[in-house]
Amino acid sequence: MCGIAGFCDFNRRLDKEILTSMTDALEHRGPDCSGYLLMKDTCGAHIGLGHRRLSILDLSPKAAQPMVDEAQRYTIVFNGEIYNFSDIRDSLEKKGFSFRSRSDTEVVLKSFVCWGVSAVDRFVGMFSFVIHDKQTNKIHLFRDRAGVKPLYYYYHDGLFMFSSEIKSFHKVPWFKKNIDKTSLSLYFRFGYVPTPRTIFHNTFKVRPGHFLTLDASSGDLKESEYWRVLDYYNKPKLNISENEAADELETILASAFQYRMVSDVPVGVFLSGGYDSSAVAAILQANRTSKLKTFTIGFHEQEYNEAKEARKIARHLGTEHTEYYCTSKEAQEMLELLPRVYDEPFVDTSAIPTMLVSKLARQQVTVALSADGGDEAFAGYNHTENYVNRLNKNRRTPTAVRNAAAELTKHIAGALKFYRGYNRYGIALINRIWKYHDLYSADGLLPIITRPRCPNYKMYRLFRPYEESDLDSTLFANFKLLNRNVDDIDKCLATDYQTYMMDDILTKVDRATMSCSLEGREPLLDHRIIEFAARLPVGYKYDGGIKKKILKTIVHRYIPSELMDRPKKGFGVPVSRWLRSDLSPYLDRYLNASELEKHDFFDYEYVCRLKRWYLDTGRDYSTVWALLAFQMWFNEWMD
Repeated sequence: MCGIAGFCDFNRRLDKEILTSMTDALEHRGPDCSGYLLMKDTCGAHIGLGHRRLSILDLSPKAAQPMVDEAQRYTIVFNGEIYNFSDIRDSLEKKGFSFRSRSDTEVVLKSFVCWGVSAVDRFVGMFSFVIHDKQTNKIHLFRDRAGVKPLYYYYHDGLFMFSSEIKSFHKVPWFKKNIDKTSLSLYFRFGYVPTPRTIFHNTFKVRPGHFLTLDASSGDLKESEYWRVLDYYNKPKLNISENEAADELETILASAFQYRMVSDVPVGVFLSGGYDSSAVAAILQANRTSKLKTFTIGFHEQEYNEAKEARKIARHLGTEHTEYYCTSKEAQEMLELLPRVYDEPFVDTSAIPTMLVSKLARQQVTVALSADGGDEAFAGYNHTENYVNRLNKNRRTPTAVRNAAAELTKHIAGALKFYRGYNRYGIALINRIWKYHDLYSADGLLPIITRPRCPNYKMYRLFRPYEESDLDSTLFANFKLLNRNVDDIDKCLATDYQTYMMDDILTKVDRATMSCSLEGREPLLDHRIIEFAARLPVGYKYDGGIKKKILKTIVHRYIPSELMDRPKKGFGVPVSRWLRSDLSPYLDRYLNASELEKHDFFDYEYVCRLKRWYLDTGRDYSTVWALLAFQMWFNEWMD
């Protein structure tokens, strides 16, 4: 795991000092060593490639980056892991290639020499990498299929920059950090800024399963797609029995999990005691003689605590288990770090325990396996079930009635955006109107499937003036590419995989682990798993209220069902409770007139009412926390 940064400056103003500064802003991602390469003889543009290294495979200097091939044509900076690099290396050696290191970076580089951009189809792993081709003077930027590893870029006024995190761009004097109000609206709707947008104008995330090609001579930028999860949902379902499917899936899981144990440094597993992390720990422990290291964070607030369950699972599997009970004071201290670690506005408070468990694991290991992606692949979320129920209700309503209701509620809601009162009756009325508008608008799919955190009526009142959330500019719009015969459950899973999972869950884990120089690996996001799961009959995943049915079948082969069957808990901390007690000074500090007037995005009068309402009743926490998180971010990066 590493951090990469660089630029192609057609104005020829950026130099080695700026390249170093951009790269070293990512020191937490790669504390072991660094490398910088500045090229000035590339058709007039200055090209810089920077790398911060966290040594995982081949700890020797031979694996240092930027790495150049023997012919001096290609130069690469690479972040991530290619788990099947040994197999690819064997294939390359049979073609006459030789290697000077044992690193996967050199395998990626020489794969590109051999097969060009199609080499990416052979990679099993998580990655973002940039390759400069000296012969064609083109720069290629690749991101892995699921979007596990981040890659941002900025292009404006003859300056192209890229980085693993936006914070690198702040080191460049010509970076114009103008907030995009549409992206800000999307942030309040979802709690994150959906791909490919970012909070800033002219700044974007590379889409998962895509690569960009920048012509460093002409300045032309082209986007290409090499993999799309929707293609597998659109394929016919597999004609296979449920037992056969479970056997085949278990084989794929075992392969994916074993791949992610390849390392020259110690590896551990985050264990929550749920089905996803238990599947990873159980299958890995069953196939090894040494004890697997597992880690759990516990909380004294029982509604958030899964440590007891995780301990029972660890004892049954025989892992070397470490748990740590976090105090509310320790978790609250993490709040100050959030805007620094998450350099784009980010709402998910489970970032706090994720950072804590990462710090715990880093004391013993350099690599930790996280079990994200199971809910999206195998239908584990409650909202998936709720979505289908609401959609069925929508379909039972005649089309003419539905269209009329959508128009009527649209006009009523539009008129009520001028309503300034703030009492429980007014709130309930407006919220109900928007609920029906979302239910009856369009085909009822998109408004329901996006699961907004902030209702539209609040958005109308919060912003000055209101900015529409442009969903067509995000990956939410991809649901339109699904075939008509795709089941509603699969539509929800496919959408979550491309949006919430990547922009919330994976962003959370990447920044949290990297903040303490820990490499986080995602075994359930091996693309072979989702390619298989997407083609399974829906009943194998969700059957009459049973979620993750096929995954549970596999886990119960290793762990008794009585140890596993319990209500699902979220991985979080009681920030809502704290904000009304110990953390209430944060609201006064950040949600006051002088702070809000720094940017003038929000209606101060409405914010004050909202804050008072929350402190008095505990309601509307999501909006208040989103406001606080944004204000803290603004003070860190814009003030």
